[in-house]
Parts: sequence; structure tokens; C-alpha cells
Amino acid sequence: MHSNVQKWSLFIVLAFIWGSSFILMKEGMRYLSFFQVASLRIVASGLVLLPLTIKAFKKIPAKKIHWVFFSGALGSMIPSYLFCMAEMRIDSSLAGALNSLTPIFVIINGALFFNLKTSMQKIIGIAIAFLGCIVLFFSQASNINLSNGGFTLLIVIATFCYGMNVNLVQRHLKEIPSLEIVSMAMFLNAIPALIILIFSGYFKLDFHKTGVISSTGYAAILGIASTAIANIMFYVLIKKAGPVFSAMVTYGIPFVAMIWGLLYGEKIGPFQIFGLCVILIGVYYANRRIKLA
Repeated sequence: MHSNVQKWSLFIVLAFIWGSSFILMKEGMRYLSFFQVASLRIVASGLVLLPLTIKAFKKIPAKKIHWVFFSGALGSMIPSYLFCMAEMRIDSSLAGALNSLTPIFVIINGALFFNLKTSMQKIIGIAIAFLGCIVLFFSQASNINLSNGGFTLLIVIATFCYGMNVNLVQRHLKEIPSLEIVSMAMFLNAIPALIILIFSGYFKLDFHKTGVISSTGYAAILGIASTAIANIMFYVLIKKAGPVFSAMVTYGIPFVAMIWGLLYGEKIGPFQIFGLCVILIGVYYANRRIKLA
């Protein structure tokens, strides 16, 4: 009983943290640019994970360092900029819903770039998920136009990066403990993020203004909670409950994002909820295990 309480507590907290990240980006960009919010997120996570990074330096082989950097770039840095850029024009709730495409791109990238076999079941699941994606796009509250479509595509590209990262880790970093990969990856990617932050003009802003301070705080929370702490909690959950149960967090994140969207006045209609449910059905079908008689 105690073990189940721990597992579900971690599950709920993770869904809340990751589901809240989309509205935090919106809040961060009230007074900061998308470059500044994304850069602050990566730098903050790198600093928080620094104690773990020091240990990781001794354990990660030098020949694997470049793969660790690519893992951080695909799994955190690049998507951070893409999500922030996209949320300049689309609702945070829509971004959270489209984020649920990640497991689908794990399958697609595995087949395209890592020679992994794809069954008909997975293909059907992928088709269902993308049908849901189309429904979501055409159910946006604002008028559909090519500009909004381009910003929506940025989210899809971000989930593509997430899917690529999962396969990269499985292929090249499987023997290295996950926490060491995360801590080292965030430290390495915090360096280019800091350079971008400097050139973005962030340190020339007027920090006496309350808005700049509050937006900086939201960006820091993104890095500390949604990236650093959440990743640690996720690996604890994997150890306690296994990868199958842990992966189900994917299903909780978009609903948390939609709740925040409603609280912040975003328009969420029945077709958006329907589109999200179609995506999740596709994700479930593509990843479910068929029991053999």
C-alpha cells in the first residue's frame, strides 16, 4: 500500500509540474523574449544539477561526451526554444496537448533512423495520433492562418526532437545511469544557452522593474522544477514503478496544461478536447502490448 501511494504521488506531482510548464513559459514571456526565457531555463537547470555533474564527470567516458551533449540539445535545449517561440502565437493548452505526440515520434524516429522494426499496430496508432493532431489544429479558437500553422509546427518539431533523443540514449548511452546523463547534458547545454542569454540583451534589462523580475522567476522555476527536479523525480518513478507506468505521465500532462489554460482565460472547446483524446488513443494503441494466448 505504501509503495502504491509513493508511485501515484510521484505520478501526480510529475504530471502537475510538466503540465504547468506551458503556462510558465507564457508568464515568462510577458516581459522577456522567448530567447531569454528558454536560455534562463537551461542555465538554471544546469546550475541546480551541478553537484550531480561533478560526480558524472568521473563516470562518463570521454568518447561518450558528445552523445551526452546531443542528448541534452535534443531532449531539452532545442525544444525549450521551439516551445517558447511557438507560444508567442498559440495557446499554452494547445502546446501541452501537442506535446503528447512525443511517444509517437519515439516510434517514427526509431524506424527511420535507428533501424527499429515497426509493427502494423504501431503504424495504426501513429495514424490515429496524427488524425488527432489535425483535429487539434483545425479546432483552435483563433482563426486558422498559415502563420499560426507554422508556430504549431514548431511544437511538432520539438516532439520530434524528444523522440530522437529517446532513441539516441537507447542506442549510444544505455550503459550510463540516467541521472548522470541528465546532469551532464544540462551542464554542457547551459554553456551555449548562457552565451545566447548574454547576446539576447538580458543583462542590459532594467531589473528594477517588477515585470522583469517576475518573468525571470517564472523562467527559473521552469529550469529548476520542470527540467531539473522533474527529471530526477521521473527516474525515481522509473525505479519504483517501472518504465511502462512511468511513461503514462504523458497522458496526464496535457490535461493539466488545459486546466491552466482555462484558468488563464484561454478558449478550449469540445473539439480541442476531442482532438487530444484521439491523440492519446493513438499513443496508447501504438504502445500497448498485445497479450499472446
